[in-house]
Amino acid sequence: MRKTALIQGKIRSGIELERWLTIVRFKKQKIVFTNGCFDILHKGHIQYLAEASELGDYLVIGLNTDASVRKLKGNGRPYLDEESRARILASLYFVSVIVLFDEETPLNLIRQIRPDVLVKGADYKPEDIVGGDFVRQYGGEVVTLNLVEGSSTSEIISKINSGSD
Repeated sequence: MRKTALIQGKIRSGIELERWLTIVRFKKQKIVFTNGCFDILHKGHIQYLAEASELGDYLVIGLNTDASVRKLKGNGRPYLDEESRARILASLYFVSVIVLFDEETPLNLIRQIRPDVLVKGADYKPEDIVGGDFVRQYGGEVVTLNLVEGSSTSEIISKINSGSD
């Protein structure tokens, strides 16, 4: 199979996602879920996603659509369109599935996927993580991972806008 087809095959929705979830649940394999905009992928994102992937068998990323990024970040965002962001994330070997979502929060997606582990960055308090209560209700874990210092999309954008090195 061509590598481009493998990358595209990781981006799932609807029936494709349900079929995949049925197989994974049947095999009793552990699903890890995280979400975000991932507008300008940087080393902090890579480390975070790699660490998240180590918490289970499959890493599923809920990716904000362009419309939801604009609602969250403003009209100038995203810098990369949703297809580009999805394909870049899907090219990472430790990412299993990408699912686009259009809502302000990934709660409906979390309810659909029912991950074993819900992951966010340490800038979130575990009790404030969207879907955390739902995941804990059925015995799932909610985990926060440390951020990479000096590595954020906002810092990169600021640096680009100021023209500094």
